[in-house]
Amino acid sequence: MLETLLDRFGQAPVLAGGGVFIGFVFGFFAQRSRFCLRSAVIEFARGMPGGKLTVWLFAFAIALLATQGLIALGAMDVSNARQLAARGSLSGAAVGGALFGIGMILARGCSSRLLVLAAQGNLRSVLSGLVFAVAAQASWTGALSPWREHISAWWTVEGGSSRDLTVITGLGRPGALLFGAVWLAAAVLWARRQRVAPWGWAGASVVGLTIAAAWWFTAGVAATSMEAGLAPIQALSFTGPSAEVLTRVLFAPDKPPTFDLGLVPGVFLGAFVAAALFRELKLEGFAGGASMRRYLIGALLMGFGGMTAGGCAVGAGLSGA
Repeated sequence: MLETLLDRFGQAPVLAGGGVFIGFVFGFFAQRSRFCLRSAVIEFARGMPGGKLTVWLFAFAIALLATQGLIALGAMDVSNARQLAARGSLSGAAVGGALFGIGMILARGCSSRLLVLAAQGNLRSVLSGLVFAVAAQASWTGALSPWREHISAWWTVEGGSSRDLTVITGLGRPGALLFGAVWLAAAVLWARRQRVAPWGWAGASVVGLTIAAAWWFTAGVAATSMEAGLAPIQALSFTGPSAEVLTRVLFAPDKPPTFDLGLVPGVFLGAFVAAALFRELKLEGFAGGASMRRYLIGALLMGFGGMTAGGCAVGAGLSGA
């Protein structure tokens, strides 16, 4: 099927179309399940595991099981993905991850959650999302890039097996599947104890499946396309894609579309449709100046931290599975 689509439409439109479709599914079910790492972290920090942590665990466990299962079955090869093949930075992950986490708490949501809330009419998230995208782009190629490069250079690791946890831990593929199964069992038990609504656990499970679907789709395009230049093998992330969408809108509309370029509007559209169908569209603004400052500082920290870490809550937390 992929080969037919690539022959008919070409690599770029197929990648962008896949990004829109997978993004739409993610956005719809992220909105319905209230998927939010920030809320899960708060429940965990308070020592009171509840529905939000359960939702996140379902998404994580399903993403891990589906991704590792497809690899084990030989359905896809992700060894050339940037997250594995390229040189990585542990210092960037540590410092950037910490900054992203602080920003996520201040902005009341990670980058994917801000996008979903913006689609519902949350103007705080609209402005925070724009600041996040600007900060991410500035951290990649702009004024903040020297700081990102400096931090990332402190502690680096070679690509390949040095970045593969199944190799580092010695668990292998069976161990990874067992690890995912344990967390899925824990999620099921907590869901029953907390009486999580079906939209919560089922929606989170679909969110997890979109991660594996993105890996499978982009790996399939890379393996099938005959066009010059391999398509990047990737899953869902929102730091780089948000920066790319901003850049394309402002400076480079004539470049070929990419998976990332379809992903962000796809998520927005999916969340908007879900909110509209269930009558949850509502315009919301800032409560005051202090609230606005907190959101904007949080968005700035997330943009720089996410780009320094090489991924956001979804890009590192779920796609990293």
